[in-house]
Amino acid sequence: GAGGEMDGGGDPKKRRLTDEQVEGLELSFREERKLETGRKVHLAAELGLDPKQVAVWFQNRRARHKGKLLEEEFAKLKHAHDAAILHKCHLENEVLRLKERLGATEEEVRRLRSAAGSHGASGDGGDAAGAVGACGGSPSSSFSTGTCQQHPGFSGADVLGPDDELMMCVPEYGGYADSSVVEWFSLYGLI
Repeated sequence: GAGGEMDGGGDPKKRRLTDEQVEGLELSFREERKLETGRKVHLAAELGLDPKQVAVWFQNRRARHKGKLLEEEFAKLKHAHDAAILHKCHLENEVLRLKERLGATEEEVRRLRSAAGSHGASGDGGDAAGAVGACGGSPSSSFSTGTCQQHPGFSGADVLGPDDELMMCVPEYGGYADSSVVEWFSLYGLI
């Protein structure tokens, strides 16, 4: 029979367990998962069973109990896995959404720089759109009134490290820089 129960027959060792016997075995199983020999013999006598029947029933019951625990653990892990997959999908969607916003923002910045460049660019072939970058002036100076070239892969949103220099450029207006800006930078020792 299933679960350690014995099939009916004339031999007392082969008979099916009664509900009372199963209840007594279950009660003992809740108290202790594995029986010592003395306890097994006592329980068998108490329930009218052979000690071997009690031993086999406990062995089968431990196997069922372990299987149930594994199923419960699997269900928990599957739930956690499914939640992690769902969270990952949400994060991937958020990354795509943010990339779209970044692309739109970069396009707007290019548009605004292009519009600003067409109003005051010197037309010397430099990229007047670069706000943070290497300046077209003297290599020893970190400030120039000339045009700027943006470093590849570097945007204003990048964080500068402690050894990085902050290059500042003032676009030329009619061939000369705004003198008040130059004076302000000179006043604070920036040039």
